[in-house]
Amino acid sequence: MSKSKNSPTTILLIRHGENNWTETHKLAGRTAGVYLNDYGKQQALALGERLSNSTLHTIYASPLERTVETAEAIAKHHAKLEIQLHPGIIEVDYGDWTGEPISKLAKKEAWSKVQFCPSGASFPEGETMYDMQARMVQVINRLVKKHGGETIAIVGHADLIKGALAHYLGVHFDLFQRIMISTASISTIRFHGVMPRVECVNDTNHNPSRAKKHTKK
Repeated sequence: MSKSKNSPTTILLIRHGENNWTETHKLAGRTAGVYLNDYGKQQALALGERLSNSTLHTIYASPLERTVETAEAIAKHHAKLEIQLHPGIIEVDYGDWTGEPISKLAKKEAWSKVQFCPSGASFPEGETMYDMQARMVQVINRLVKKHGGETIAIVGHADLIKGALAHYLGVHFDLFQRIMISTASISTIRFHGVMPRVECVNDTNHNPSRAKKHTKK
């Protein structure tokens, strides 16, 4: 796992695998006890195998169960690495919307603001979308500085990954919902010199076929 001062710093932004909340389209947010479902576990295994021959220097994960499980599937192929839980990459605080079906929330006027004007959106008793993006970008910038020349895996959540990608792509935050981040996907950013380069967005080539979801007993 050698590194060079002249090597780029590579960030792998990885979304957790599927769980019953994502499958049933409910807003899990920071709800405790949300684990990967059977298909999500298959995704995590495939993700771990995909990255098994990659040089990873550090693995960070949101402290929620579904992200930790996904990170563990990666870490088992890298025996010398321990997962570091990072509170700065925890899911958005959706406040009173936590646990609600998206079909119900979509009827609210505030939902349209989240979708089309997130820079001015906030969740009742939760955080603002702008604060969420700023939080994630600050974490990434600090980790890039800390781990210069290394490859860092960050296992987190869709909105945080989309927000960060929008920032580094130079996309206005009000358009960030146009970026698709699927469960167990990998998005890659390299930092070398003064300009970050987004090399890959929403890579899901390793994900197992949905047809295999019900084959495990």
